[in-house]
Amino acid sequence: MKAGNKTTGVRLRVVLAPGVALGPGKADLLEAIAETGSISAAGRRMTMSYKRAWSLVNEMNGWFADPLVETGKGGAGGGGAQLTALGERVREAYRRMEQAASAAVETDIAALRAEIRDMSK
Repeated sequence: MKAGNKTTGVRLRVVLAPGVALGPGKADLLEAIAETGSISAAGRRMTMSYKRAWSLVNEMNGWFADPLVETGKGGAGGGGAQLTALGERVREAYRRMEQAASAAVETDIAALRAEIRDMSK
C-alpha cells in the first residue's frame, strides 16, 4: 500500500511557507499524474473532479520557481501531463519525510493501539 493511502498511522502535512502546504492528498495527486500521464485520469482515480485536480496542480505549480506538472495540448492524440524533474523531487522528498515520520513514531503508535478497545464486539 502506498504511504499516502493509509487509513491509520501518520498523515504528514508539511507547511513550507504561509499558505504553502504539501500533504497526502497533493502527494497522491502528483503520484497519480506520474502513473497515469493525465490530470483527468489522476483525478478520477482519486474520486476528485477534473476541476479540483487542475486547481490543485495550478496551486502547486504556482508555489515553486518551476512547475511540478507539465501538460500537453489536448485534442486528438494530444493532451496528457507529466511530472517535471522538480515535481519528481518534490514527490520523492514528501514520501521520504512521510516514511521518516512514520518510523519516528512507530513505537508510540503501537503502544497507543494496544490501548484501543476491541470494537468488533
